[in-house]
Amino acid sequence: MSAIPVPGSPDAASPFHAGERAAQERLGVRDKLAARASSFIRAAMPDQHREFFAQLPFVLVGSVDRAGQPWASVLAGPPGFLVATDATHLQVRARPLFADPLHASLALGAPLGLLGIEPHTRRRNRANVTVEQLTEEGFSARLEQSFGNCPKYIQARQASLVDAGPAERRVHRAPSLDAAMRRIITSADTYFIASAFAGDASQPAGVDVSHRGGKPGFVRVDDERTLSAPEFVGNFFFNTTGNLLLDPRAGLLFIDFASGDLLYLAVRARLIWDGAEVDAFEGAQRLFRFDVEQAILVERSLPLRWGAAQLSPQLEKTGAWPDAGPR
Repeated sequence: MSAIPVPGSPDAASPFHAGERAAQERLGVRDKLAARASSFIRAAMPDQHREFFAQLPFVLVGSVDRAGQPWASVLAGPPGFLVATDATHLQVRARPLFADPLHASLALGAPLGLLGIEPHTRRRNRANVTVEQLTEEGFSARLEQSFGNCPKYIQARQASLVDAGPAERRVHRAPSLDAAMRRIITSADTYFIASAFAGDASQPAGVDVSHRGGKPGFVRVDDERTLSAPEFVGNFFFNTTGNLLLDPRAGLLFIDFASGDLLYLAVRARLIWDGAEVDAFEGAQRLFRFDVEQAILVERSLPLRWGAAQLSPQLEKTGAWPDAGPR
């Protein structure tokens, strides 16, 4: 999703760019969303969103590096590290984690997608922002869009901050998935995906970061360079899908909630709209196939740990891959 269009532009009535509109059109929901968009996508944060961000110990960040590759990242700190100083500005007092690609993407004028998510209450709110200032503690940003998301597919788990200590962080970089990376993916019930819109004549550039949840193993490792993941019924905004229709590059983030290990993936996405493979996964509306181009695993990176997860009730309507494991 890009910033809200300038009044008088061809698509001034819509906050959605051409890719998002194309996906909405294909699924027959474009007119319905166009009539309601202004009621849930805002140019300022309501008080409820401002208060929500201030109570979080972490936030997901979507960014784009100099080569145009999106990355999904996470920032963490004591509640209050992320503050809405007013309805259109955010102050972030946290620096990117060790070896996080956000180090290279964070710059003045950079568009970012922020996702505030509170797993134990299944609440989440999103903000698209532009970096206005870099500080020793973090950065400040100007809001472009603010909107909420439904609680579907969020696994309820309680986060707590831990003292990560001065221990050396082990980093594994590879062009494909090694055994440790595959284990994180095949046991995951959650991942985050960053995607970007480069901008056009009617709307400026923007970055999104979105949550995806499923039963453990819902992301399948097809081989060391390929993943498959179902897409379930969502809010029909098609922020991620719309971005990927225009630029297939994406960034995936998998979190090991027990150890704090972070797995960052740079991928290219292919969308499978229908067919036997979609039909074989109960509840799937579409599938994503991800071709891995770069993988970064940072051990014990995130200073958060979570308790046991309670799976989303929405997942009762979904199945599993018909085969027993990776192909």
